[in-house]
Amino acid sequence: MLVQPDLPDIAARTADARTYGFHATLRPPMRLATGYTEFLGAAAECAAGLTPFDLPPLHVAELDGFLALVPSAPSDALQTLADACVRTTDIHRLPPSEAELARRRAAGLSDAEEALLQRWGYPYVMQRWRFHMTLTDRRGSGLMAAAEAHFAEALALPRRVEEICVFTQLAAGSPFLIAERIRLGTNASQ
Repeated sequence: MLVQPDLPDIAARTADARTYGFHATLRPPMRLATGYTEFLGAAAECAAGLTPFDLPPLHVAELDGFLALVPSAPSDALQTLADACVRTTDIHRLPPSEAELARRRAAGLSDAEEALLQRWGYPYVMQRWRFHMTLTDRRGSGLMAAAEAHFAEALALPRRVEEICVFTQLAAGSPFLIAERIRLGTNASQ
C-alpha cells in the first residue's frame, strides 16, 4: 500500500476511493451469471483483438465533487477498449437486482442512461462512459491544488495501455483485488 500525502483529513476524504484501489473502470462491476473461467475467457478474447495504444496525458479534475485523473483529450482507442470490455463480457453478467436498479434510478437518469441501464445493467457505459481514476471521495474538492502538485511529476510521463486487469471482490464493501492481468493485442496486428 502506498503512503498517502500529508494533507488535512486525507484518510477520511479517500476512505471510499481506497476500497476500490487506484484503477480506471472499463467495465462496471458485476456479479457473474457464468463461471469465472468463462468470464476470464471472454476478457482474454476481448484483449486479444485490441492493439496497445498511447493514453492521452492525464490531469486532475473535479467530477461531481470528487477528484480524479482524467485524459486531457478524447481517445478513440480508449473508448473502443471500454466498449469492447462491456460488449464481450456482458453475456456473463447477472441482471441487476431491483434494489440495484432503484439505486441507479435514484440518481435521476436521462432517457439515454435509462436505456443503457436496461441494456447493459449500468447507466454509464458506451457513450456515457468517461475514463477516470478516482483520487478522493465526494469531499475532495478542496484538495485540487495539493493533488495537482502531488501528481505533477507522474502526470508528465507518457502512458501506454498494454493490459487490462480483472478485479474480484470477496464481498460487497470489501476491497477490490487484482485477479488477472491480460495483455492486449495477442491476436491483433501490432
